[in-house]
Amino acid sequence: MTATVTELPAATSQQVFRAVLDALARPGKIGLLPVPAGETRPAALLPLLALADLSTPVHVLSDDPLWTGVVTSATGAPAVALEDARLVAVLDPPDPARLRGLRTGSEFAPEEAAQLFVAVADLAEHGDLTLSGPGVPGSRELGVTGLPEGFWAVRAELVRGFPAGVDLVLVTADGRLAGVPRTTAVHNTAIHNTAIHNTGTQNTVEVR
Repeated sequence: MTATVTELPAATSQQVFRAVLDALARPGKIGLLPVPAGETRPAALLPLLALADLSTPVHVLSDDPLWTGVVTSATGAPAVALEDARLVAVLDPPDPARLRGLRTGSEFAPEEAAQLFVAVADLAEHGDLTLSGPGVPGSRELGVTGLPEGFWAVRAELVRGFPAGVDLVLVTADGRLAGVPRTTAVHNTAIHNTAIHNTGTQNTVEVR
């Protein structure tokens, strides 16, 4: 497989940056990345191409090592181990256990946490997830196809130490995206009606 190893145009990078910010500011609201015409790189890789620079450690989880080289060549960002990365793209269905090693920052340096961009098969405005918290008027449903069992439980672990935690953006192949920042409570009705949510200081699990 070959892929374009070039920087994103400045205007496209700004649009990607804005789309990511909007997604995290309005959790669960489906937006759209500006995927350039003829783009051969996975849409979930575009945020890394837009946001990474020489001082931003990155990691790409993929069965194809090509994509790590694409990011580092286009941005100059250093490729590092998963636990050291500030920007992480997951292009294949992830083993949730591996994600436990992501940087979450700390109470005193929450900005040191990773941003996680995960490729998914589909996003829908209605589904098994109910989101609430800052940026959500009341609650908002979100349907996500293509994540492995156990993903949301691991995400709950990663945000348990709020304000430390990982900000998540889900991205489809055609560039649709939805943000789930660390401040967002996620109720997954598909898993034994179990609610996994962030109370602002820790996560709680309610089984009904």
